[in-house]
Amino acid sequence: MKVSETWLREWVNPEIDAAEIGSQLTMAGVELDGIEPVAADFSNVVVAEILSAEKHPGADKLRICQVNCGQDEPVQIVCGAPNARAGLKAPLAMIGAVLGASDGSSFKIKKSKLRGELSFGMLCSASELGLAESADGLLEIAADAPVGQDIREYMMLNDVILELDATPNRADCLSIAGIAREVGVLTQTQVTAPEIATVEVVSDEQFGIEIQATDDCQRYAGRIIRNVNVKAETPLWMVERLRRADIRSLGPVVDVTNYVMIEQGQPMHGFDFDKLSGGIVVRKAAEGEPLTLLDGREVALNENTLVIADQEKAVALAGIMGGLDTSVTDDTQNIFLESAYFVPEKIMGKSRNYGLHTDSSHRFERGVSPDLQAKALERATQLILEICGGEVAAVNDVVSNPALLDRSAIILQSSDIVRHLGITVDAERVTDILQRLGCEVEVASESWSVTPPVFRFDISREVDLIEEVARVYGYDKIPSRLRPMEPRIARKLETEVNEDILRQLLVAKGYREAVTYSFVPSEIELMLNPAQEQIRLANPISEELAIMRSTLWSGLIPALVKNLNRQQSRVRLFEMGLNFVKTDSGIKQRKQLAGVITGTRNTEHWDTKAENVDFFDIKGDVEKLLAEATETTFHFAAVAHPALHPGQSAQIIDGDNVVGWVGALHPRLEKSLGLSQTVFLFELDMDRVSKKSLSAYKKLSRFPSIRRDLALIVDQSVTASAISRVLENAGVEALTSHSVFDVYEGPGVEAGQKSLALGLIFQDFSRTLEDADINAHVDSIVQLLEKQTGGVLRQ
Repeated sequence: MKVSETWLREWVNPEIDAAEIGSQLTMAGVELDGIEPVAADFSNVVVAEILSAEKHPGADKLRICQVNCGQDEPVQIVCGAPNARAGLKAPLAMIGAVLGASDGSSFKIKKSKLRGELSFGMLCSASELGLAESADGLLEIAADAPVGQDIREYMMLNDVILELDATPNRADCLSIAGIAREVGVLTQTQVTAPEIATVEVVSDEQFGIEIQATDDCQRYAGRIIRNVNVKAETPLWMVERLRRADIRSLGPVVDVTNYVMIEQGQPMHGFDFDKLSGGIVVRKAAEGEPLTLLDGREVALNENTLVIADQEKAVALAGIMGGLDTSVTDDTQNIFLESAYFVPEKIMGKSRNYGLHTDSSHRFERGVSPDLQAKALERATQLILEICGGEVAAVNDVVSNPALLDRSAIILQSSDIVRHLGITVDAERVTDILQRLGCEVEVASESWSVTPPVFRFDISREVDLIEEVARVYGYDKIPSRLRPMEPRIARKLETEVNEDILRQLLVAKGYREAVTYSFVPSEIELMLNPAQEQIRLANPISEELAIMRSTLWSGLIPALVKNLNRQQSRVRLFEMGLNFVKTDSGIKQRKQLAGVITGTRNTEHWDTKAENVDFFDIKGDVEKLLAEATETTFHFAAVAHPALHPGQSAQIIDGDNVVGWVGALHPRLEKSLGLSQTVFLFELDMDRVSKKSLSAYKKLSRFPSIRRDLALIVDQSVTASAISRVLENAGVEALTSHSVFDVYEGPGVEAGQKSLALGLIFQDFSRTLEDADINAHVDSIVQLLEKQTGGVLRQ
């Protein structure tokens, strides 16, 4: 927000310069971005009056003007401005004046001859004084301006602009009144607001107001002003103040509403009353309802948009922008002036839905004080009558929430100030700070009962009050010191898995850790998890980041594609983070570990043959992770997943629980993503794999182990993991380990079957096993395998 120092000092005038004001505001949380002059550096320019303007005999577009500049005799000025006329007051650059050029240089005014006529100076436009980028004619000054007065003094051009950046929680600082209040508190200077007199009402006429959307709009005030001269000229002082606030003049009614917004912080709007039908209705829009905005754009409204309507149609986007059809034009005679309070959360983000960001929406989204509406209406009416005239009707002020102005008291303990800040602030100083901030304060012996003002939406707890005391007292006055800390030994359960070890394991295998957004495009979620209901953000950063991810793959796969598109043919990425799933009981977040790989198995090397990764590479990585993360026995089951290749997809199962997935990316997705090489991926639920049993001592046998290899004929549908589960549950204590080390299909094995080669290791802790013992164990195992899998020994 841009604030004129001169305007600010009309409200509060501390004995410090603009730079110090900015410094103190910055220390208090309202950051100063810069200070700039309001006009170029020029001199010897005065208020002058054109006494006569005669046509130049040698040029159609030039006039010879006799000008009163406050000297004994008029001076002759040759001028080409189209609005040069007798009686006009305008700036005159005298001989010797120095003006700034558009390229940043300066030039000196000299006596000159134009088409044979002498000119003793130059009448100036706003652009020639650096007050505007362009101008169509001379800068017209008010008729009561004193001739001969320095124009810098008359227009207060020695003013500077403070560019301030208020944080989103400090909506109360988006006005001259709010900044003045802050400066008054920080410098302990009295704030003097301009008097807002109640305007004399000449009519009891009221325009009906109905608030249907009571949760969104809780106060709406308006009044009719008839016989307004909308062609009146906005006074120069107001145009200048608006310019210094970075707002251009658009006509007296709009200028007044903008002026009140900057001064008081209350956005307003003026309608052409004769274009409204039946009364104002504050309601939600109908889906697809049309509205042409002030900027000429036609929009189709959605049903979540709050609108100001009459009895026939929507006439404005509430809190954002008015409609073109009911706007004030040169033909307007009667206006309806409105001022409203909208609940910030209900307005937030709505302007972006229509590609808009206005001064009004900027304020309403952050919060406008609910006690400003009638005050702002009176101030705007006062200014409109001064500039445009008119006949004022009574205010119709409708409040839909009777408790709108109620604020609960907060108890502030002096001991809590010491505990949080580490210093003792004098009780009288605390009381003064809170009262200057607009709080109602009741003082007790060791505490205060504080009721925050309605414009401070950010104060609701004791710590908020302590923060206010700290920033006004001065953060720079609070000494830095270490907080006293008691040494504590953090106890970590031995059964908890160290996540850093899992990260290190993956890094050792060539993976790089990625951190992706939790917000993803709807399209990628639909590709990877079409059955999962999407969680859409109410106020997304952008439409590409509008959905909460249900799988880490939603971020990893686009990251992999981006790397491949940048000539990285071998990519390995992993991420540990949260995903979000909607359930019957609400939205749940789960911690997961996921990875994606593509390209060659090893980095390029002269001694290694380049081979692409396959399903078993990533399955091996997952098995390594599971072995490190838990001692529970997992198995892999061939189960389809919408994001995975139908023939290379496995579910990772622990008992009855699904703990993850591993497989190749579905060919359909590879094609839609433009991938030319196969991608493999995994995902693990960390909550299900992050617990392991305590380590226990296990005695090693001093007796030799014996290995027996078997070839088992089984059906094609029997998996190696099914064989492993049978062996693990066989109950043969001497069987210490086993493996499936070969698969054969071909001559000697019937179609639809395969031969699995099993390696069985036997060992006893009390004696050396004999052949008879081993044979008995093998026989029982073969019988069990035949019974549970249908497998028979290969002959």
